[in-house]
Amino acid sequence: MSGASAESPRDLDALHSWHADWSGLRVAVLGLSVTGFSAADTLAELGADVLVVTENAAEEYARLLPVIGARLWEGALDEVPAELAEFAPEVVIASPGFAPHHPVIAWVQASGIALWGDIELAWRVRDKVLRRDGTPADWVLITGTNGKTTTTQLTAAMLAAGGLRTAPVGNIGVPVLDAIRDPAGFDVLVVELSSHQLWYLSLNEGPGALSPHASVCLNLADDHLEWHGSFAAYRDAKAVVYRHTRVACVYNKADLATREMVEEAEVIEGCRAIGFDLGVPGPSDLGLVDGILVDRAFLEDRRTTALELATVPELAERGLAAPHIVANILAAAALARSLEVAPAAIAEALTSFRLDPHRIEVVAVTAGITWVDDSKATNPHAAASSLAAFPGAVWIIGGQLKGVDVSPLIAARGGGAKAAIVIGVDRGEVTEAFARHAPAIPVFEVDHTQTEDVMAQVVELAAGIARDGDVVLLAPAAASFDQFASYADRGTRFARAVQNRYGAPH
Repeated sequence: MSGASAESPRDLDALHSWHADWSGLRVAVLGLSVTGFSAADTLAELGADVLVVTENAAEEYARLLPVIGARLWEGALDEVPAELAEFAPEVVIASPGFAPHHPVIAWVQASGIALWGDIELAWRVRDKVLRRDGTPADWVLITGTNGKTTTTQLTAAMLAAGGLRTAPVGNIGVPVLDAIRDPAGFDVLVVELSSHQLWYLSLNEGPGALSPHASVCLNLADDHLEWHGSFAAYRDAKAVVYRHTRVACVYNKADLATREMVEEAEVIEGCRAIGFDLGVPGPSDLGLVDGILVDRAFLEDRRTTALELATVPELAERGLAAPHIVANILAAAALARSLEVAPAAIAEALTSFRLDPHRIEVVAVTAGITWVDDSKATNPHAAASSLAAFPGAVWIIGGQLKGVDVSPLIAARGGGAKAAIVIGVDRGEVTEAFARHAPAIPVFEVDHTQTEDVMAQVVELAAGIARDGDVVLLAPAAASFDQFASYADRGTRFARAVQNRYGAPH
């Protein structure tokens, strides 16, 4: 099936402003989730000719498309719809769920049609609402295999405490295009980026490419391999976060891959590499000294002095002292300090910050047993952090492994568990890994077909294993969609099962 001509009638390089001439530009938007609708709505407001193509249109968004002046095509996308080819789009904007190997994406690239994600579009029209000084908001970019959302929330809280108008946007759930069009305006947008969004961002290197004030990749481990096709491709997508950074590339000193990304990145002259980890910091780092979180990067005399940001005992009082959370705090502080937020403002932000539900959340303490919901640990790297925070726990593990080998996690951490309760469609791979790498650990399986009462069975098993002083930890190291609507649904069902068994408050 033929597509649009590779010779676009429109100079797309000229479309780098809200006030450019977008009228009549033929744009196909793939997907109609919250991201797809925000793109369609933005483009319709700009005067573009918009066709939304999706397999399953959410009713609330489908109802609004005619109102905003966009059209809808709904149907199977295992091949390129004739309606899409006939539309001959000049630009295609894909929602992050469309993988590089998707047949429609392959057709777009083979046809020479410009392929953008919502982040690319948002950067091009960022001058819609300006700061008080007449310039667009600064952007801070955050990615990593784990900790993205927590670090995004922490950074936004610190910036707000420093008096900056800010919003956490992107993969965190609020489309960046919605913030771009908010008439209130912002000084800084804190943009959480998935590897999917970064892959789309990597496709466009031309004039005016995204150039953030500061950026960070928190860590790197196997994840989303079925989407990217290989770990190397996943890594390369993550590395895009540092491209064209102007002031600070923040990296994890405990994760060599992030340092290598910074060393390889094409950045703006004068940009600094800022490290963080849980050790004593060097002169351009943030870290820990005798239980105190300190900054040795953003001060005049960083050779001999450091600025105190918070203490571990203070963080412990607020449930923020798990090692991976402390690392997230240091990364967020580095980003905030790059925007001249004072240490006192960072300390103030931490006094009221609370982790999201389903992130190492204590849901009950019953009969001396602590029940912890870390359902958001959807990959082995995140689960390893949970297990480091709760050694000796009764570990609830399993779900959809997303093509990731769980064996290294079990080899490294499984032997320290008191027992393992395995759930999910891929539980066979999990039990086999325990047999090979942690054969002394008692392993119990719960049939994945019994969705409605799976957590009741899990809690009953765990209650029979755990004793006074033990922790029962839900850290699945896997996606949830084989049994649950989301990781949040999985965690909520876990908490409810504990409550039902013990009558414990939640």
